[in-house]
Amino acid sequence: MKVYVQSVNFNADKELIKFTEEKVETLTKFHDKIVDAEVFLKVQKTSDKENKITEVKINIPGSELIVKRETKTFEEGVNSAVDNLKRQLKRSKEKLRDSLIS
Repeated sequence: MKVYVQSVNFNADKELIKFTEEKVETLTKFHDKIVDAEVFLKVQKTSDKENKITEVKINIPGSELIVKRETKTFEEGVNSAVDNLKRQLKRSKEKLRDSLIS
């Protein structure tokens, strides 16, 4: 699976990009037909502490799953988004399996 990481309004360091790619790649354990993943890391210019926006889009045949998180750190956002996508991918795979059985 190819993971595309884009940082908006800041330059992401190599460590953050590597961490993000590794976390998102773990999703292949939950769905074997993932085409690719796009991750957008954005910094909002506000006084609010939770100004880091992490958006993860997973492309699977016939569908795309999108999760958006607003957190204090990108690592927190990536972890939260990946956890949510794991559940969505499991659900998507179960629906696919159910439709093949019936």
